[in-house]
Amino acid sequence: MTDTTLALLAFVPLVLAGILLIGLRMAARVAMPIVLVVTAAIALLAWDMTVTRVIASTLQGLILTVAILWIIFGAILLLNTLKHSGGITAIRNGFSGVSPDRRVQAIIVAWLFGCFIEGASGFGTPAAVAAPLMVALGFPALAAVTVGMMIQSTPVSFGAVGTPIVVGVAGGVDRVGITSTLETGGSSWLDYFHLIAAEVALVHAVVGVLMPLIMVMIMVRFFGANRSWKEGLAIAPFAIFAGVAFVVPYALAGVFLGPEFPSMIGAMVGLAIVVPAARRGFLMPTENWDFPDSQQWPDHWIGKLSIKAEEVVGETRISTFMGWLPYVLLAVLLVLSRTVEPFKAALTSFSLGVTDILGESGVSGSVEPLYLPGGILLMVVLITAVLHRMKVSELRNAFGESTRTLLGAGFVLIFTIPMVRILINSGVNAADLPSMPVAMATLVANSVGEIYPLFAPTVGALGAFIAGSNTVSNLMLSDFQFNVAQQLGVSTALMIALQAVGAAAGNMIAIHNVVAASATVGLLGREGITIRKTLLPTLYYVIATGLIGLFAFHVLGVSDPLLSIGQ
Repeated sequence: MTDTTLALLAFVPLVLAGILLIGLRMAARVAMPIVLVVTAAIALLAWDMTVTRVIASTLQGLILTVAILWIIFGAILLLNTLKHSGGITAIRNGFSGVSPDRRVQAIIVAWLFGCFIEGASGFGTPAAVAAPLMVALGFPALAAVTVGMMIQSTPVSFGAVGTPIVVGVAGGVDRVGITSTLETGGSSWLDYFHLIAAEVALVHAVVGVLMPLIMVMIMVRFFGANRSWKEGLAIAPFAIFAGVAFVVPYALAGVFLGPEFPSMIGAMVGLAIVVPAARRGFLMPTENWDFPDSQQWPDHWIGKLSIKAEEVVGETRISTFMGWLPYVLLAVLLVLSRTVEPFKAALTSFSLGVTDILGESGVSGSVEPLYLPGGILLMVVLITAVLHRMKVSELRNAFGESTRTLLGAGFVLIFTIPMVRILINSGVNAADLPSMPVAMATLVANSVGEIYPLFAPTVGALGAFIAGSNTVSNLMLSDFQFNVAQQLGVSTALMIALQAVGAAAGNMIAIHNVVAASATVGLLGREGITIRKTLLPTLYYVIATGLIGLFAFHVLGVSDPLLSIGQ
């Protein structure tokens, strides 16, 4: 079998996932088990992997799945806890009366508050939280979902306290092999990982500073009475101000603190700066903008569900400060757990895992339940229950709702992540073949050559579109991007960063996220309309990121520790 044929076979699992999920519109819970079986068959028959190694890789994937589900559960549980305690209503009520201008409301509610929810919870929750709030404030349902989906861009790489990087990138590459190479040259995995996180934050900051303006322009163009781009541009000074207020602290957190904090810190600082500025009329346009009268809205703008204002903005026993306090505690505890060594050591002392699963060298997995963000989130939930004086029944309801959500996400991941680990671990085989990601990378690098960095973010975005998740896109494609970079002799860290940024942008058109947001306002069945509108900012994001990649590689000559030791 020729090298080209083998490389094409390696692409089959990814292509098959696309055909089943997009072409045939098959549910992920049906499609991904099929993809896993096909991946295992290719590994056994074409790559000549042993049955033991395939099973060990599957078990390794399941261990990683447990880690992801633990984080998902904690993030969703905190959100549901605040919903039942009245905390979310208190937070939302704090936005009342800032400005009657719908453009300003969209920037504050969707962009800044949505970015915070993304940083704290991730997994599509920002649009699901922001969309009903905007409908209650007077936005058409379709406009609310479209604006809500555009939150799924800059903050996503560091969503759910950094899961797409902490789990997606770290679990999607050959960490053992990379660590060995780095230690040979006197470096470490931690230095390399922090470099990736920093580069992701910097690229996002450059591209994302314009997202509030783009978000408002699309809203005004498609949902305004005059269908005017000019009315969107009128708020450019305030929108860019809001973008800068978010991306500057966001980038600094990514460079100096790591991947858990940028989106939360950027949003908190941004809200603290932008909301008071808006109340004082700073950089505001001279005229307020609003949607046409609701009697003139086309039917497809309106959701089938009637969402009353009191359902999302109502009376609550919790003050705005107390509503925000759990998220502040979460940020503080996360920072302490990553920067204060005694606290960090205590959390990491409890670890569950297996080394060399089934005797397969390098196939290992572990879970640190207290150190992972899921453990920190659970601590905050328990503190919140006391601070907000919750009834046992309220906390029980929050646990029940979170568990049901977890089961839906978990079933798909049980098949997706083992598939990824089989791909990555396929380099050990009886036929002495390179791993499947290396084979794919070789074919792509030889076919496209030095301009590949322009396309790297698009590859990541397609992965997110197919999988419905930035984290899963990074799991599937980080090793692929790593190996393309090695084939081209450019920075592997920056290539993985381009993958992560592109995968974040792909969330704007990810079917799963659009469905989740649409369901909250009764727009199910109209996902295609939303995706056609969010495709514009997605294209902006991946093209701008690709151009930055080309400039960094071929003009600035960006390097990383692996290149410095001759890799």
